[in-house]
Amino acid sequence: MGRLLFFALIAVLVFWALRTYVRGVKKRQEAQQHTLSVEGEDMVRCVHCGVHLPRSESVMAGGEIFCSDEHRRLHAGQ
Repeated sequence: MGRLLFFALIAVLVFWALRTYVRGVKKRQEAQQHTLSVEGEDMVRCVHCGVHLPRSESVMAGGEIFCSDEHRRLHAGQ
């Protein structure tokens, strides 16, 4: 009977240790994903309509920033 309790205790300790390890790994992954999402990209404003968009999606012409090629053309025509 003593051996049965001993092995049951060992099984519970192993289960507890594995569960703790898995929770730690998940928390580290969530923290890393949160850090990556916080590091964003510069937002810029279209000169023509005023909408804000990421710099990588903008169109630059003559030192001004536009949200689309159409707004660049419309602004140039004014």
